[in-house]
Amino acid sequence: MARHRRRHPRHGRHGNPPDLRAFLAHMQAPGRARWQRPRRVVQALGLRRGQTVCEIGAGSGYFTLRLARAVGPRGHVFAVEAEPRILEALGRRLRRGRARNVTPVLARDDDPLLPAACGDVALVVNTYHHVPDGPVYLRKLARALRPGGRLAIIDFHRRATPVGPPVAHRVARETLLADARRAGLAPVAELGFLPYQYFVVLRPRRRR
Repeated sequence: MARHRRRHPRHGRHGNPPDLRAFLAHMQAPGRARWQRPRRVVQALGLRRGQTVCEIGAGSGYFTLRLARAVGPRGHVFAVEAEPRILEALGRRLRRGRARNVTPVLARDDDPLLPAACGDVALVVNTYHHVPDGPVYLRKLARALRPGGRLAIIDFHRRATPVGPPVAHRVARETLLADARRAGLAPVAELGFLPYQYFVVLRPRRRR
């Protein structure tokens, strides 16, 4: 049976606050770099020029432009977002940044709506706790990976931290790993440099 994530009563259908302008400003706040460490995250992904990244929950593009630069003009980024108004804000930011190797994707809460075998790496940052059925969503993401592809998930530990969603709405690392096993994924790496979040890298298990 699906385990549905609880939504904050003051949040909208996609789990975002009603004041999207303030929410978008918060996502791009300069102080976020101190704990999100975006440069180290992108470095840790080990992206190569020409690769394709599927970014799930792209928001207003905090990681999108960094990923686009990492894969270079011959690479590509699918920037997936389920909230149309946030996707519009992302489009404006991409136009200002002249990021021509990014395709914004309007997804559903339960489906990233990505082509099969389109990406070398999928990155999910601060979004997994919005997913209504973890194993089902992870299976759909796995189908979007090319052979040898990796899925990296970053989300908040289920404990009190200075930033992040309410603890009751978070998904514990152990729950994520259990969801991954049910989805046919196995952990291949876990990085510990983020102060408030886990960073787990998964791959589809090989079928015997």
